[in-house]
Formats: sequence, C-alpha cells, structure tokens
Amino acid sequence: MDRQSNARPLIIKRKKIIQGGGHHGGAWKVAYADFVTAMMAFFLLMWLLNATTEKQRKGLADYFSPTIPINRISGGGDGPFGGDSVFSQEERISDGSPPVDRAEADAGDASMEAKLADVDKALTARSGERMTMERALRHVTSKVTDEGLVIEIFDLDDRPLFISTTATPELVTRDIAGILAEVLQITSNELAVNGHVASFPITLIENPAWPLSAARAQAFRGLLEKAGVTAERVQRVSGFADRKLATANPMAQRNNRLEVILLRRDR
Repeated sequence: MDRQSNARPLIIKRKKIIQGGGHHGGAWKVAYADFVTAMMAFFLLMWLLNATTEKQRKGLADYFSPTIPINRISGGGDGPFGGDSVFSQEERISDGSPPVDRAEADAGDASMEAKLADVDKALTARSGERMTMERALRHVTSKVTDEGLVIEIFDLDDRPLFISTTATPELVTRDIAGILAEVLQITSNELAVNGHVASFPITLIENPAWPLSAARAQAFRGLLEKAGVTAERVQRVSGFADRKLATANPMAQRNNRLEVILLRRDR
C-alpha cells in the first residue's frame, strides 16, 4: 500500500487535432488556376489581334455584341464570304427597314468622292488667283461623311469669321461665301448649313452659344444666297452651340466654325 501511495500519478493528455490543413493548403491551387486561365485568355487576345484582319475583328465584335441583329454587315469568318455575312446582300432586317443595296451604296460613296475631288480641284485652282482668295481658303477644309460632302469653314487664331461674339461676318467670311457659291455650281445637291461655337465661361448667367451658333449659320446662308446659291437648295439651317467640338479644348478658337454640307441624294 505504501508503494502504491508514493507512485507518481499517471497524467493522460488528449491533444485535439484540427483537420483543416487540407482545405487551406489547396486554396492556392484555385488561385493559380484562375491566374493561368486569365493569362491564356490574354495571350489568345493578343494572338487574335495580330492574326486577323480589320474586317474579321469587326465580325468577332459583332458576334459577341448584343446588337448583332442590327450589325449585319460582317460575320468575321474567312470562308466563302471573306468576313461578310449573308446579310450583306439585299436582305430585310427584322425591324422592317428596307433592304440595303451595297452596289448603290458603293456607287454613292464613289460619287461623293468624285464630287469632293471636283470641289477640291476647284478650290485649289482658285487659291492662286489672288492673295485675297488664298487668305480666304486658309479657313476652308472638306471631307466626305455618311451625310454627304462637308465643307468646313473655321476661325483662325489671328483671323475670326465673325466680329467678336456676334453674328456679323468679317470681310473674309463674305469672300469665302462668294468662292463657295461659285464652286457649288459644280453640283446640284441640296445643302445644309450648320453653326458651331466655342464654349463660353461657365460664369455667364445665360449661355449665348445656342442662339449665336444658329444666328451665324443663318448669316452664312444669307451670304451664300446673296452670292448666287438658290434658296431652294438649302434644306436646313442648324445651330449646334458647343455640343460638337472640333478640338479637346472647348474654349479653343478652332471650335468656332461653319459647315456647308452637300447632302447625299439617297438621304
């Protein structure tokens, strides 16, 4: 009995083992798999950009776009249609719009390009006639858009088209109207005249951009008609205020401009 009472007591420790290492240790694999997938997608995108044409890229964009029923021109393939879909022909889309005749559209574009060349040739021919005309044509540029042939007349830093913030034309503006009236006799297309102005300071109580752009467009229409353009050819006169800027700086002088548009006959 004495030996048993002096014996060291037996202590049993129960160690609780938490089995969580398996889940925690595998999380990195999921993250790594996501990273690899993202990198594969990135390199696939880079390869597609390098290996496809502009028309094929447009087709791919249309394929993944929610507006694919409207974007019916391209299909993105390199098969028999060479990137064009069957809807490129004379098809009627679901909204009831009339069929698009590609031959007519192409012919219209070619016609407008030819007219642009004729107008540019006429303007260039007049640029060397006298110094006054040469100075006037520094304000003029032209381009073809979906709406038609656009002749843009814009302010220069040292030579505005109108007196201060009014619709009173400067002498150079009258000269330009006379030149254009003569050049526009080459065509019989109907015309539109648009006015644009630079932004005014926001401290103004009333923004004069809308009435000023419209008044300048009306003033230039009057100059064209006075110079020989028949009133029946002008179909509309619009003022766009400072809503369609020509430069990033909204207050830049270059934003003060007029547009004379030779409208397409099919619009």
